[in-house]
Amino acid sequence: MFAVLKTPFRHPEGLAWWEATYWALDLETSGLTPSDQILSVGLLPIQRGAIVYGAHYYSLVRPRRPEALSPEGVRAHHILPAELRDAPPLEEVLPEVLRRVAQGVLLLHFAQVDLGFLRRACRELRQPWPHLRVVDTAVLLARLNRHQACLEPYAQPLPSSLGAARAALGLPPHLEHHALWDALATAELFLVLRERLGLRSLRQLF
Repeated sequence: MFAVLKTPFRHPEGLAWWEATYWALDLETSGLTPSDQILSVGLLPIQRGAIVYGAHYYSLVRPRRPEALSPEGVRAHHILPAELRDAPPLEEVLPEVLRRVAQGVLLLHFAQVDLGFLRRACRELRQPWPHLRVVDTAVLLARLNRHQACLEPYAQPLPSSLGAARAALGLPPHLEHHALWDALATAELFLVLRERLGLRSLRQLF
């Protein structure tokens, strides 16, 4: 079990970036509308500036409405209905997720999507929403594009999608549309973006 860093004498955002624990998280869902369902969750921590893969958490989630799953969704997330029948329900998975992410900074790619699903799940299950600091790698990509545009006005901007951005920055391809591998891909992208932007403190990441 990893140890959460504790620094009681400084405001958390005054930390050096590597002194915080980050939880890279990804959700696979049946779609992107408010009526869609969480089907899997993957997350893993970055601690002392390194990805701690051994502390990862991954779970399929049994949907409340399996009849609402569509063939189009299966083609996108590659999770078959039969795989979900014996999965734990969201009532069991959500507390495990919240327990972890409440201990650090939440790290997402296009944060508004996954945050929307997590907030709605908390409302539906009457779970208190923790006060979370969120770092969005899509926002960091936009910052890097603005920085590069100042230096090279005619340079091609980096793409915003996770896989394409990784490729443009020299990171290897990964298994896409799998919650744990997408979380790992987000964590790796974050480490490259932080270095490229020269961000040294936690405050600079927001």
